[in-house]
Amino acid sequence: MKLRSLKNSALLLLTALIWGVAFVAQKDGMKYIGPFTYNCVRSFVGGLFLLVMLPPLDRLRSRSAPLETGSRRDILIGGAACGLALFVAANLQQYGIALQDPATNVGKAGFISACYCAFVPVLGLVLKRKSPPLVWLGVAVAVVGSFFLCLMDGLMAGKGLDLGRSDLLILLSALGFSVHILVIDHFSPLADGVRLSCVQFFVCGLLGVPCMFLFETPAWRDILDCAVPILYSGIMSSGVAYTLQIVAQKEVHPAVASLILSLESVFSMLAGYALMPGSALSRWELLGCALVFSSVVLVQLAPAPREPAPRS
Repeated sequence: MKLRSLKNSALLLLTALIWGVAFVAQKDGMKYIGPFTYNCVRSFVGGLFLLVMLPPLDRLRSRSAPLETGSRRDILIGGAACGLALFVAANLQQYGIALQDPATNVGKAGFISACYCAFVPVLGLVLKRKSPPLVWLGVAVAVVGSFFLCLMDGLMAGKGLDLGRSDLLILLSALGFSVHILVIDHFSPLADGVRLSCVQFFVCGLLGVPCMFLFETPAWRDILDCAVPILYSGIMSSGVAYTLQIVAQKEVHPAVASLILSLESVFSMLAGYALMPGSALSRWELLGCALVFSSVVLVQLAPAPREPAPRS
């Protein structure tokens, strides 16, 4: 494996770690404000953070090689497309987390969200982005694991196969995040990742403003009470992690990237146990977690997918 590929995989792993811990902040934030308010504010925090960091980052990156930022058109269109996909996915996820029982370990939301690892290779077929057989096997194992995680407890309790509203919303958010990954796959070779990320957060934040006032009653005092979760989500999960995702995905097949990123589910479970005592996973949910984790390990054995011809 090339050194650059290893570096990009490490960046995606770091992204997954930051996102996994962020599930704790996202759940904690729902004690103070609504989902639209939370995501709107965190998006503006992430965008402002990157705007401030852009000049020093440009100087640092230009020392090793000439800085190519891409055309303004690609940055704006790509950032807007990423921002729209992120807005839909993030708010579905946040509403799902808000509806969860307080005793539910945040790892469950992390694992359901990570189902984008199954959606990405399927949607990728539409874009002629084929995946190796081992990736598909990993996807199958992840789907079985998700069944145990989301549905088996209901089956054992005689409730049938009905997903709870929170689970269904988070599962829909996984579909949204898979679209987000594929949009990034298209635009990341065309424009600077930091600028793309900066635009996407401002677009996501602007889309959230009318929703925040239409469906919720935001108050500055409540937002200030939620400062710690918002700052972590805004600076680390949004500003840092989503930017790392865009930068690292530039040379990584989207199906492989999605499976590395799905390790956020493992980190979210561990963070839930460490930071939210009293939350617990059932034995079926633990088995589901183990299977999804196994699928991520399995796919690392797959040969590197052949990359398509460079885009002009």
